[in-house]
Amino acid sequence: MSRALDPRDLAGSGPSEAVRRPGPSTVTRVREVAGGVVRDRRDDLATEEPLEIRIQSGEARRTVAITMRTPGADFELAAGFLHGEGLASAGEIVSIAYCSDDDVAPEARYNTVTVRLRGPLPELPALDRHFVTSSACGVCGSASLDALRDRCLPLPPGDGPLLSPEVLYGLPHRLRRAQGVFGKTGGLHAAGLFTSGGELVALREDVGRHNALDKLVGWALTNGTPSLGEHVLMVSGRASYEIMQKALSAGIPVVCAVSAPSSLAVDLAREFGMTLVGFLREERFNLYSGAERVAV
Repeated sequence: MSRALDPRDLAGSGPSEAVRRPGPSTVTRVREVAGGVVRDRRDDLATEEPLEIRIQSGEARRTVAITMRTPGADFELAAGFLHGEGLASAGEIVSIAYCSDDDVAPEARYNTVTVRLRGPLPELPALDRHFVTSSACGVCGSASLDALRDRCLPLPPGDGPLLSPEVLYGLPHRLRRAQGVFGKTGGLHAAGLFTSGGELVALREDVGRHNALDKLVGWALTNGTPSLGEHVLMVSGRASYEIMQKALSAGIPVVCAVSAPSSLAVDLAREFGMTLVGFLREERFNLYSGAERVAV
């Protein structure tokens, strides 16, 4: 992590305030049937809308991703996504703003973000892929382990926090308790950054775990957090390759998940020296990699 972005750079220019800006939840009506009793009532849904991420340098611009996400922390999401894919670091980002280009319809401008970069646009193999993502799967056709080896080194075994089982046991409860939008809708994932003592540093929510993590990494980038090497990542749901890739790129040595990891997530953790904890719930967990960071 390098310098912090000035908040004024992040604000940029955006669409007119007359354009409706989507929020993290959407109100609807639902017919509830429970125990033979039928009633009509209000319900709050987690909002899911597309976000197009564009990069620009001078007059050159390019779309690099379209992701289905929960609106909110969109600039952090864009910064975290670009960092996780090796396309831009905080020091290479000049500004982030909602797009007001003529080719973007007014109603879509809060769903399009332009990231201005220093120097020419990166010419990386990643840009030759079509980044079309969903809230469920992350980036389709994401970089393989071979591509990740080209830009990431294994974490030194002695680096990172030493965690007690008692600290790990408390993470799911602290994560859930801080999920404000989930409490309202019941339909969002979360990624939380914790200290080695189990204190919550920051949390982001989204319909996709990978987006929640991008927002969290983007928060660290734009706030000038110097290093995440002594922190712990806790995610709701499972630990996928996508989650591990993004955590590795951010330098996070410990990843904990409420549910199971995938086989490729375990392979990545073991090859790059990360600690991976799965099925962390009700004072139990499975330790798949990096046992030296857990005092058991």
